[in-house]
Amino acid sequence: MTKANDDEGPTLLSGGKPQIAKGYGDAPVQAYIAAMPGWKSAAGARIDAIITETVPGVCKAVKWNSPFYGVEQGLWFLSFHVFAKYIKSPSSAAPRSIPSRLSRPKAETRVTPHQ
Repeated sequence: MTKANDDEGPTLLSGGKPQIAKGYGDAPVQAYIAAMPGWKSAAGARIDAIITETVPGVCKAVKWNSPFYGVEQGLWFLSFHVFAKYIKSPSSAAPRSIPSRLSRPKAETRVTPHQ
């Protein structure tokens, strides 16, 4: 875990994922996106803009240090996770519940732009 001075922003977890408190609504998601390091912040802002423009009244939240998007609270259709060199999102757009035990998703999408 890396802790920057208060002037430099929030704590970054291993892999560069920002540590943002759990919250519901646009404000925590925007704080998360702003805290994403480097090129990932611009990519996160673009993902957020596409979803906001495409899904009227989208619900947003930050849970488990990742932004979530849904049609209502608890019915999430997209989330993404930040890593040191890429952003990952499960590729299934179908709403599903969080599994009772941690497991690696069978289908996922990784975005790794050339820097």
